[in-house]
Amino acid sequence: QVQLVESGGGLVQAGGSLRLSCAVSGIIFSINGMRWYRQAPGKQREFVAAISSGGSRNYADSVKGRFTISRDNAKNTVYLEMNSLKPEDTAVYYCYAPGPDYGYWGQGTQVTVSS
Repeated sequence: QVQLVESGGGLVQAGGSLRLSCAVSGIIFSINGMRWYRQAPGKQREFVAAISSGGSRNYADSVKGRFTISRDNAKNTVYLEMNSLKPEDTAVYYCYAPGPDYGYWGQGTQVTVSS
């Protein structure tokens, strides 16, 4: 059974930082690209960042230069380091792994940035 479990969300002031983690089990983590998405209230879920099995990264324009995605294959974990947070970063953040049909999603972790 595939499981993705996010953690690290919380309430932070604008300009602050948070580090999200996503622990993955049930798939061969090291060969999978991984992604982070987010969904703000009343908005569609949107792409945030991705990292390939080889470590290549790409980011949404809205987070470039502020967020960093990384992975630790020994721990089957992907991270999202978020700096210079803005109120518009407030959302539920989801970890995603490609797979059959719609892939695999975590349950999400809430990030709230106060102004």
